[in-house]
Amino acid sequence: MHLRNPVPGGANVATAREVMMLSISSCPSNIERVELLMHQISERFRIAPDVYGNILISLTEAVNNAIIHGNGNDQSKKVQIVVKKDNASLCFEIKDEGPGFDHERLPDPTAPENLFTIGGRGVFLMKQLSDGIRFDNNGNTVEMAFKV
Repeated sequence: MHLRNPVPGGANVATAREVMMLSISSCPSNIERVELLMHQISERFRIAPDVYGNILISLTEAVNNAIIHGNGNDQSKKVQIVVKKDNASLCFEIKDEGPGFDHERLPDPTAPENLFTIGGRGVFLMKQLSDGIRFDNNGNTVEMAFKV
C-alpha cells in the first residue's frame, strides 16, 4: 500500500514508526470502537489534550461520514482506518466502499443561507481541525494529518 503525505513531514508507511489498522462494519455503533482506538493512541503517544480533541472530532466525523454517506449504513461494507505515527505527526486514512463524492462541491456551512441547515459541517470541521487533509479515490478515502 502506498500512502502519500497529506502535509509536509507527515507519516507514510515507509517512514512511520508505528502503523495501526482497524476495520469496522458500517454500523454507527462502531464509532465506539474508533473512540477506543483514539483513547489507546492518546495514551501510547501522550497526545496533548487540545490535539486529542481535534483528532477525536475529525476522526469520528470522517468515520461517521464513511459509514452513513459512503457506505449507506450497509453493514456488509467496511470502513478501513489506518493510523501512521512518526516523530512529528499522526496521520489517519479512512476509506469506505461507497460511490464517492466531490468534496469541492460541498456547500459552505458558514454561508448565511446554510447557518441553520442541519448537517453539512463534518468536512468543514475536519478541514479546520486537522493540520492537513486530502481526499482521494473519488472521495472514498480521506487522509488527515495532525502535528503531535
